[in-house]
Amino acid sequence: MNVPRLVIAAPSSGSGKTTVATGLMAAFAERGLAVSPHKAGPDYIDPGYHALATGRPGRNLDAFMCGPELVAPLFAHGSAGCDLAVVEGVMGLYDGAAGRGELASTAQVAKLLRAPVVLVVDASSQSRSVAALVHGFASFDPQVRLGGVILNKVGSDRHEVMLREALEEAGTPVLGVLRRAPQVATPSRHLGLVPVAERRADALASVAALAGQVRAGCDLEALLALARTAPPLDCAVWSPREALAEAAGGVPAGSPVFPGPVGPRPVVAVAGGPAFTFSYAEHAELLTAAGAEVVAFDPLRDEALPEGTSGLVIGGGFPEVYAPELSANEPLRAAVAAFAEAGGPVAAECAGLLYLAGSLDGKPMCGVLDADARMSERLTLGYREAVAVADSSLAANGTRLRGHEFHRTVIEPGAGTTPAWGFTHPERRVEGFVRGGVHASYLHTHWAAQPSVAARFTAAARAAAGSGAVGGDRDGG
Repeated sequence: MNVPRLVIAAPSSGSGKTTVATGLMAAFAERGLAVSPHKAGPDYIDPGYHALATGRPGRNLDAFMCGPELVAPLFAHGSAGCDLAVVEGVMGLYDGAAGRGELASTAQVAKLLRAPVVLVVDASSQSRSVAALVHGFASFDPQVRLGGVILNKVGSDRHEVMLREALEEAGTPVLGVLRRAPQVATPSRHLGLVPVAERRADALASVAALAGQVRAGCDLEALLALARTAPPLDCAVWSPREALAEAAGGVPAGSPVFPGPVGPRPVVAVAGGPAFTFSYAEHAELLTAAGAEVVAFDPLRDEALPEGTSGLVIGGGFPEVYAPELSANEPLRAAVAAFAEAGGPVAAECAGLLYLAGSLDGKPMCGVLDADARMSERLTLGYREAVAVADSSLAANGTRLRGHEFHRTVIEPGAGTTPAWGFTHPERRVEGFVRGGVHASYLHTHWAAQPSVAARFTAAARAAAGSGAVGGDRDGG
């Protein structure tokens, strides 16, 4: 496959990658191009803005969680049929998983995609030194192809002239110059940008402003020409259905091991809305390919689970921001508790863990877990290697996978009588809760790395529906 593509990187966090990447996505989409948006690393929030800019799902490319071998196939899956793909990097260009060399760095993703890199440089406090900075990044790894620079936070016409002269000496093309523009700043809080779902109207205005800024300050024709220099990718296109079949040992769809969409379709309810915004697009695709009917619901507004629910997925988000409203929705809290008590399979990650707790910052939650959660001053952030320490609706005992933690809350106790995971790196501890059909943990995972998770959870939902204890099946087809 040969989709024109660019990787938007920077020397460090805070340089303006999200501003430039989102603005470019929106500006090219305005021109009628089908733009495929991607984000290197595990971050959930930036892809929401990417999706708003392009009208397509924002997708993550994480070489730590999914393995380097899946980066190109997942990219090919997301960008199929598009005119252009834009990949926003993570941290600085060469920053990756701690102590793991280039693993999960933007540079590694760019090499795996054979994509040219555009370096976004915060030029607010430098002039000629910018050439030395860019030269260092361009020469550090010869396999990373630096195609040009976009200068951000440029102060004046004179400042721009000095920067351009320095980079001309260094032989690096300047593909854009952006001035300081606080009017397009996106609000942040304790875990980064405020998600799109919480400020959709304002977010639309911000994305439109970013598109205007990039359109005025960047050479879109030169950037598109650079994207078209990316050579064809020689890789398979990831397919949720084929991934599930491979996870089942090549067993064809329709077999008892891998029922697929044939036969009864259990309803898997997936939490959404402003309080639960973190989810990877491939999760719903895998559940659907495994035979589930995926139905979204909003715990802030819906007073009942979707009709026929026989599986419940509550991912990440910001329940701490909405604790009073979540607590006030007593009918839904009672429905979730009853579903769990009846043995229904529940997969809860981070925000979902907090929602299942007895309380969050003193506000009553669902009470499924004998634990209480609260906000903390400490940020817990980082990749984890984990092994399932018990059989659950999500994973068989001994299942190994990689994930990440990202939260400013604590839950006490941190693990139940039967924990969900044993962390093996970077620290050794147990974490999370397995109780009946419930699997609840702080750990965010990417199911494309372990498709058996989706198959196992769908099978548990189908079995729960078949037993009559919860929900019911939808007709297959």
